[in-house]
Amino acid sequence: MNFLAHIYLSFGDEEITLGNFFADHIRGNKYKHLPDRIQKGILLHREIDTFTDAHPTARQSSKRLHKNYSHYSRVIVDIYYDHFLAKNWTDYSDVPLDEYVENFYDLLEDNYDILPIATKRMMPYMMADNWLLNYANLAGIDRVLNGMNRRTKNRSRMNFAILDLEEHYTEFENEFTSFFEELMTFSNQKFISLCED
Repeated sequence: MNFLAHIYLSFGDEEITLGNFFADHIRGNKYKHLPDRIQKGILLHREIDTFTDAHPTARQSSKRLHKNYSHYSRVIVDIYYDHFLAKNWTDYSDVPLDEYVENFYDLLEDNYDILPIATKRMMPYMMADNWLLNYANLAGIDRVLNGMNRRTKNRSRMNFAILDLEEHYTEFENEFTSFFEELMTFSNQKFISLCED
């Protein structure tokens, strides 16, 4: 899953949210210096990724893209799924998306000192272009995919993936909706077990 889903699947716990958000910028076990609940957020992130990568519905979405994008197809599906979460946000949260996102950006700024360097580098771009809010529209997803393609030096061809999303929009949305219900249940169980340790 991509950024918005990881933030959402932290269930409102600020320290878990931080770890769950920036876990991809932490290698191996180089997180032991961080506060306990942030460490648990990193572990929750990894559990979510493992569950997603193995899930037949997420794999079905990925398989639809594999011919054109090879191993990048999973990354693209993560971005698509964040789009559907943002687009259908009112089905999942009573807090308006713009308010939710602003609260998250405030959380990052309040905890800037403990963020990994890669997260600090990404933050200005994320906030200036308001990635999380703009996931809700296709123009925002198109910008994200173009940015990802540039970061792969155009090898991924992810800039074309907006066309695949438009062509198979209903299939991807149905797969997301089905999968995300299961992911929420799984993540909540993991959240509870981690917080009990």
